[in-house]
Amino acid sequence: MTVNPTFPEAVAADPIFLADVRAGLSKPLKTLSPKYFYDAAGSELFEQITALPEYYPTRTEVGILDARGPEIANVLPKQAALVEFGSGSTAKLRRLLRHLPDLAAYVPVDVSGEFLADQAKTLRHDFPDLAVEPVVADFTKPFPLPETTGMAPRAGFFPGSTVGNFEPAEAEALLDSFGEILGPDALLILGVDLVKDKDRLEAAYDDAAGVTAAFNMNLLKRINHELGGDFDLDAFEHRAVFNTQASRIEMHLVSRKDQTVRIGGDSFAFRQGETIHTENSYKYTLETFRALAARAGWQTVTAWTDADALFSVHVLRRD
Repeated sequence: MTVNPTFPEAVAADPIFLADVRAGLSKPLKTLSPKYFYDAAGSELFEQITALPEYYPTRTEVGILDARGPEIANVLPKQAALVEFGSGSTAKLRRLLRHLPDLAAYVPVDVSGEFLADQAKTLRHDFPDLAVEPVVADFTKPFPLPETTGMAPRAGFFPGSTVGNFEPAEAEALLDSFGEILGPDALLILGVDLVKDKDRLEAAYDDAAGVTAAFNMNLLKRINHELGGDFDLDAFEHRAVFNTQASRIEMHLVSRKDQTVRIGGDSFAFRQGETIHTENSYKYTLETFRALAARAGWQTVTAWTDADALFSVHVLRRD
């Protein structure tokens, strides 16, 4: 990385975002954190991805929630406060709410405040008897729950196999953090994507319509808009590959040519073919995920899969 003092710093740039981008692009193997995918545009693009024919996780998880909703409701304590980490759309929550008429409160947690506020407003309209207490926070860091949840029993909801976006050691730390936030004897309902055929996995992250490519590229748009970057979007392309040895899908942005990108006062050189590694999505077996959860202080109550064993939904209890 070299400094270009003639290129001005971004106006009112988020210092944490800027610092993370500088650090990631200064590595020998360049990276950007996937948590920055989810501005308003990124959140909308992800909702489009979930409806794509290639993207099996959402419809498969929804099918499990529909089929097992009564069983999930029986496991949860009465008058529970349900905390959804990285809530985004409330579509999956709604599949559970019809089975949880006595829920004391719903606490959606998301870093995208604008999107969160819109979802909370709609949910209050559709479920006027439900106390909705949104929290704008980065769920990867500790945060306090609203005081209004009081002494209600706590349960967490973490659908979408987002846990797979973290390195296994980071996933353990995250699940342990959830346990600290929720407290002793809490339950956690979460989705976990399963290992399967390589072609099916890669198609799910590189759809024919190019929506996932736009979602990945939106990260560069954010940097240009919010941090004063000058990424030429036409000079990068989306790539998704399954790393069999690591059991993970990797998403990259690939430089089409030798080029230099400026962000604020810094310059970053790219070689043709060099990539920015933007996301991992680890795939587990039931056994490997149960072991990971146990190391993080959670015991498996039960787990369900679809008929084709593409996806799983787990209910964990905090030790």
